[in-house]
Formats: sequence, C-alpha cells, structure tokens
Amino acid sequence: MLRQYELVDRVLGYDPEADEALLNRAYVFSMAAHGSQKRANGDPYFSHPIEVAGILTDLHMDDETIATAILHDTVEDTLATPEQIEKTFGPSVARLVDGVTKLSKIEAQSDNERAAENLRKFLLAMSDDIRVLLVKLADRLHNMRTLKFIPSEDKRRRIARETMDIYAPLAERIGMYEFMKEMQTLAFAELEPDAFDSITKRLAQLKEGGGDQVSRISSGIRLLLAQKGIKADVEGREKHPYSIWRKMTERHISFEQLSDIMAFRVLVDEPEQCYGALGLLHARWPMVPGRFKDYISTPKRNGYRSLHTAVIHHERVRIEIQIRTHKMHAEAEFGVAAHWAYKAGGMIQPDVNSRWIRDLVEILDHAASPEELLEHTRMAMYQDRIFAFTPQGELIQLPKGATPVDFAYAVHTDLGDQTVGAKINGRVVPLRTEIMNGDQVQILRSKAQEPQAAWMNFAATGKARAKIRRFVRQKEQAEMVALGRRFYDAIVARMPAQLAPDALTQAVKRLKLSDPDRLMETIARGALTDAQVMEALMPGSSGEAGTNVHPTQHSVISMKGLTPGVAFTLAPCCTPVPGDRIVGVRHADAPVEVHVIECPVLQAAPEEDWVDLAWGDGSDGGTARLAVIVRNQPGSLGVMAGILGGQGANIVNINLAERDESFHTFIVTIEVHDVGHLMRIVAALRAADAVVNAERMEPRAPLAA
Repeated sequence: MLRQYELVDRVLGYDPEADEALLNRAYVFSMAAHGSQKRANGDPYFSHPIEVAGILTDLHMDDETIATAILHDTVEDTLATPEQIEKTFGPSVARLVDGVTKLSKIEAQSDNERAAENLRKFLLAMSDDIRVLLVKLADRLHNMRTLKFIPSEDKRRRIARETMDIYAPLAERIGMYEFMKEMQTLAFAELEPDAFDSITKRLAQLKEGGGDQVSRISSGIRLLLAQKGIKADVEGREKHPYSIWRKMTERHISFEQLSDIMAFRVLVDEPEQCYGALGLLHARWPMVPGRFKDYISTPKRNGYRSLHTAVIHHERVRIEIQIRTHKMHAEAEFGVAAHWAYKAGGMIQPDVNSRWIRDLVEILDHAASPEELLEHTRMAMYQDRIFAFTPQGELIQLPKGATPVDFAYAVHTDLGDQTVGAKINGRVVPLRTEIMNGDQVQILRSKAQEPQAAWMNFAATGKARAKIRRFVRQKEQAEMVALGRRFYDAIVARMPAQLAPDALTQAVKRLKLSDPDRLMETIARGALTDAQVMEALMPGSSGEAGTNVHPTQHSVISMKGLTPGVAFTLAPCCTPVPGDRIVGVRHADAPVEVHVIECPVLQAAPEEDWVDLAWGDGSDGGTARLAVIVRNQPGSLGVMAGILGGQGANIVNINLAERDESFHTFIVTIEVHDVGHLMRIVAALRAADAVVNAERMEPRAPLAA
C-alpha cells in the first residue's frame, strides 16, 4: 500500500501545481473513517481506496480526482456524510464522491433491474463529469484484482459478469484499452476457468516450442523500417486469453486453427511515417485481404487513432500490426485520461466522447424496462463500428449491421422520425439495407412520415430502437384510448338513464384511475367488464353482474405487430392456431381479423388493410377443424374420441359430413395449443386402425355474393 508521502509525491511529480494539502486531508480523513475495517483478503480496508488512487496516478489524473478516489467509499461504508465531505474538501470533490457513491446504492429485485439501475446512475453521473467514470473504473479494476479472495463463488461470478457486460465495454468506449483488457482477462478467468487455463497453457507451450518468436519478429520489423530511414519502436505480444477465446467461439474454430495470435505495435514520431511504415510492411510481406483499417483518417468514436493491418510473415504465421504515433499510443492506452489539460480554472476534456455519451443518456429517457435499457446500452457499447458519410461529407459512426434508419437517427431524431427512404452512393435502396464502410448515405424524408414498428426488425443501434419503441408505445396507447372510447360510448348508450355531467370524473375516482384516458385504456384491454363500468358511472345501474358485451381477445393469445389489448378475432374460415403464418385484416369499427397466410379470403382484401402479425411469446391455444374418415364399424367413433382425449385435445364440435357402407367422414372442431400439438394429434389419428385418414381442413373460400 502506498504511504501518504509516496502518493502525494506521485501526484506532484506530474502536476507540481496540485493541492498537496487537499491530498493530505483526504488521506488522513479516509484512514480515520475506515478505521479497523478489513477486506476479504484480511488487509485493512483503507488499502483499497489508496490502491485505486495509485491506479489513477498512473493516468496522471488531477488532485480532485485523486482525492475522490481516496474518499470514494467513505460515505457508503463509514459514518462520514456528504455534508462532511463538502465542508472538508469543497463542493467539487463532494459532487464527484456523491456521483461514485450513487453507483453502489442499488436496491432492486432482479439481476436485470439491479444492473440496469446501476447503468442508469452510471450514465447520468458520467455525463455530468466523466471523472466519475474514471474513478469507478479504477475501483472496479482493483476489485477484480482481489476478486479471488471473496469466498462466495456466486458473488465472484456476479461481479465478473457485471465487469464483462458493463465495465469492460465502458472502458473500451472511452479508449482505455489496458483497463479493458485486464478486466476482461480477470473476468474470463472467473467465468470460464477451464477455457482460461487451457488457453494460457497452450500459449505457454507455443512460446516454449517456438523460442522467442515475438522478439525475432519485432527485431525484423524494426530493422526493416530503420533501413528505409524510419525510426520506430516495435512492441510484440501474444493476444490476451479472452481475445483468443472470443475469436475461437465466433469463428467456431480450435486454438490450432487460429493463425493470428500474435500482435505487434509500431510507434513512430509523425502521422506521415505511419503510412510510410505501412507501405514498407505491405511491400515486404503479403497483406491479408480485408484486414486493413485506417483509424487515423477516420478515428473511432472514442477518439482512437491507428492503422491496423495483418500480414503473412515469412515464419509462416499471420500477424496483426498496429501502426501509430507515440501520441496516438498514449491516447490509445489511457483514453480520455490522456486528453486532460490543466488550467487555472480546473480540468477540461475534449469533445471526442460527448456524442456517444449523449446518445447513451438519451436512451435512458426512452427505455420502458430494465431489459430494454440493458439491450440498448450494450448495443451502443459493444458493437464494432463502421464509418459512413452524409452528402455534405460529415462522418457518422455506426455499429456493424446498421441500416439507413440507424444512420438517420444518428444524424438527428427528427430526421429518423421522418425517414421514408434512402440513397446509398446515389442509388435508392430499401431501408433494411446494411450500410458498408465508406458509404455515402442520403436520407429521404417527409413531414407526414412517422416511425414504423416494422423498423424494429432491422434497426441496429440502441438510440434508434429506443426512439422507435417509445413512439410505438405512445401510438399504441392512443389507439387503446380511442378503442376504449368506442366501447365506453356503447356502454353509455345502454345506461338506464342519462348520466350526470360529472359521472365520468366520479367513475375514474371510484375505479382509482389517474384520468379518463386510463379508464378508456383499461376498458379496451378488457380489464373491466361492462357491468363494472356501469356501476362506476351510476351505482346500481348494471343489472346482472358480470355482463360484458364487447368482444375481447382470447386471454392467452397475444400478437406481435398488433396493439396489445386491441380486439381481434381468429377467422372461422381458416381457424389459425399458434405456429401458423398469419396476416391480420383491418375492418372499420370491427376487430382485426386474423387469417393464415394461405387463406383465400385474403385475395379479396386490399393489401393496404393487411396487418403484418406474428404470434406473441405467450400465445397458447386455438381451434382447428379436422376431416377424419373412420371405418363404419362399432367403436370407431369411440377410438377417435379416445385418441383426441389422450392427446389433450378438447372437442368443441363434431358433425357427420358423409356416410356410406364402408366409411364415415366427420368434421371435428378441437382446441389445440399450437401447430405442433395439432400435427401430433393428426399423426396419432392416422396411426389407429379404425381411422382411414385424418387431415386438417383447408381454408374455405369466401361465399359468392
């Protein structure tokens, strides 16, 4: 553990103007506050915040950040209060400590809720001052270094998973690659110990078998560049175990099939020398097609700049090479921390990260559930990037797989909402077209357009999906209110007397709802019977209790693509069941009618009235019609009924369609769970000796007018 004078000397070594008194006060205050507290490994608890501060001195952080690191656990784990922190260390340090403290005070039920709440507070805090994120990352890194001392395996795995899912990607997004790699390696060792041990052993064997291959290749690259007048520092290393494991799982290959487990870094003085070195390397060794990336002319969203390439070395190995200046390298290793500048008024930071942070914070406003928040933010943090251009030449960075819809929302929310089409490189393309690196994208817009639910099928960015989902939810809510209003008007028309002017207001109060719109929405969803609405409007007016006149959907069937709760009917002409490919047909003032895709009724319905539907996740149940031919012999009908009962199919209706001396044909309507259930029933019927044939009946054509 660093002693007090050692920590202060470190800070003064890179920032002679640092507030020495502030650092000394923080050290003494934290030591006294933590007192005799111990960590899981038996060390004094006070050693943890000091080690976190030491990590941040390696990044040359300012005195306020170092003081925050020393104090970051005092409010949460000791009797110290935020008021004491502000009085002793000033409002700036108090605000930073409060930002870090809030990230740890999580009170939610499920793991997803806990992680989402953590992430939400995290994003809000770092959008205000990104130093909060730097302290938290250093805190998490030190906790991962001592993870093995926690006795509970479940707790170790939870911390490791959270580190892999949230903290490592955040470190990567602000360019702190060394933090990211160490976190991933430590988390990987906990989450996949067998794979970690296997890969590290194979790396050790490879190093022993090939001698010091990394040093030989590094020396060769350095000599090649020196001969052509380029002075360069060349570093080589094997890739870290998690990086290797991820490539093995993504490509479905074994360790022996990996051909690029070594990476080299070429550091030069000037950007022009980067391109000169690249030319020499490509002239000396064959380049691997598709592996060259120029992040100098088009930096990553986190400000990362470098040239990446891969070549086939003469030692018959494929190697990856990164070429950058020493300044670019410092930024790549330490990310935003490398950008801090010291001024009389304090520290400032560049704008290189503000856009993606704003995007993440904006997602907070549109996520309806913890699952959505995690989905969208992980999308924004994890995916590899591609670069596309507006017609004016502005560079837009997007994840791989992004479409023009993602591009439009990345430019501006209004442009995304009004998108009707797109041109890529001057050619009109469908909105689901994947944008490729270097494409020029022009968005065609119309003020009459609005976001479409179907865009969710191909939107790739968290920002776009959050915006679309929010609009769809608002539209669905408006539709539900309108539908409920129609049902409400029908109920009012049946009332025994004219309602008082304030009847609706009183009904809302009796039902303990927030406003009339919530009442209409509740009626539309079938959560209230007509009798309950009548009683709320005019107590004693409902007559027979439980009356419910308006049609509602089957309680266990839901449809993707249809407003939740909106009335629909399963068309009797084709009797769709879960698993069938289905289409809805809208009718004025009537429920949406659901048909199987092959139903001849659809031929008569205008395509503009079609609704693209799919069965919801909880869909279970429907009716199907079977044509069953049985032998004309005693007991055949009983055999058929016994098979249906044995397969869990309830008989709704049965009709004798044809009869002759040898066979009887029955039309049987049964309740089934889904298509798979129906097919099992048909197969069981066909297997019986008493049954000649069993078929699901084809959809019936519409009757002639």
